[in-house]
Amino acid sequence: LHQQAEQTCRQLVRTQEEHERLLQAAVEQAEGLEHSLRSAEAVLAERAAQLKDTQAQLSRNKLLIKDLREENRGFAVALQAAELKQKSTEEKNQLLEEQASALKQLIGKITPASLSG
Repeated sequence: LHQQAEQTCRQLVRTQEEHERLLQAAVEQAEGLEHSLRSAEAVLAERAAQLKDTQAQLSRNKLLIKDLREENRGFAVALQAAELKQKSTEEKNQLLEEQASALKQLIGKITPASLSG
């Protein structure tokens, strides 16, 4: 009975040592996971900051694009007005050229008549 008790006691010691090794392994694994989690949180925080910066830049770019579109609309209106003015000027120029040609013809008819008279 005494031998059986010693054998049982040794078995319990071995079991307790095995449990302690398993517990130590679990603690080390938990510490490793905690470290991995902290690293992942740091990476996520950095990425979130980058995304926030990118979003702010996109907002600024949208405002710039809006301003450029408004400016382009103003340029388009000014260009259209300039084209209409150019067309009007070309039409007036054409009319003046026709009038100058008519005057040359009239002067050409008048000048020989006055020289011969």
